[in-house]
Amino acid sequence: MPKIELECPEEVLRSLKEDPATFANDLRWHAAIKFYELGRLSSGRAAELASVSRVTFLRRLSEFGASAIDETRDELERDADNA
Repeated sequence: MPKIELECPEEVLRSLKEDPATFANDLRWHAAIKFYELGRLSSGRAAELASVSRVTFLRRLSEFGASAIDETRDELERDADNA
């Protein structure tokens, strides 16, 4: 698996009150969720990026203010109207 290194200013870690390992894990989660929200990664691939199972990824989305539902509000309302 390719390894990506990222430099992070100490001030950022201090502001977040995080150590490098915690920050790296948070960064993986946020990147995975954002790419999933943008439709650039499937939930399975996003889960791989976050280093968790797909089920765990989908269950934890709400903790980050994200939804496991891919459809837009308009699509959901249209489906409800047609039911």
